[in-house]
Amino acid sequence: MSGVALKVKTRHRLNPGKLLLSKWTAVQPQNREKHFLVSELFCDEEGNVLQVELQAVLNQRTQRLDWQALQDATHWHMGWK
Repeated sequence: MSGVALKVKTRHRLNPGKLLLSKWTAVQPQNREKHFLVSELFCDEEGNVLQVELQAVLNQRTQRLDWQALQDATHWHMGWK
């Protein structure tokens, strides 16, 4: 076996319909905002989740992002850590 390390992008398995009120921790917090709560889901006409609104626990600032971004474990951890 060679000494070459493979870089594998880690992904969370998520059910977009169960994201509302789920808790998330930012891997690299900015402005001391580490813990977030999914406060709203944005869906298309068929009810498919397209985006989520994350609310920072520290100051209630909100941000909107594609729900698939939460699958990237290099940026987000499920739950509050």
